[in-house]
Amino acid sequence: MAKPPAEKPPKDMVHQLAFDRESIRKELHSLKLKTTFNINPRSKFHCITGKPNVQDLEMDSEEDQNLAKILWRNFLEPRMKYTVPQTEAQEIGWITTPLIDTDPKDRRLNFHRRSNEITKFVALSSKTT
Repeated sequence: MAKPPAEKPPKDMVHQLAFDRESIRKELHSLKLKTTFNINPRSKFHCITGKPNVQDLEMDSEEDQNLAKILWRNFLEPRMKYTVPQTEAQEIGWITTPLIDTDPKDRRLNFHRRSNEITKFVALSSKTT
């Protein structure tokens, strides 16, 4: 059979207070007080309109240039935001310029539809039937 659980010794208040003081000291050491707040540029920004019959005083004020810049940058495509791809999925299609200049008259790279007697005959016969 299993042994009955051992009885725990009573907690010593002096040691418990020392433990609490140390944990509070560690928390306060890593705590940083934030005084400047801004929006998260990666979250969607929902604008709530005011009441139609009430003139809002904030509507007449100047817009925050920093907020406008963050929102404008948020709606850019990744190639305009970053110089290099940030993820592996962005690597596909990052460089959209062709590697070589293409000549439309070069028959090696352009396979346009060509018509000859047989294709003209089949097209004419399919129209009549």
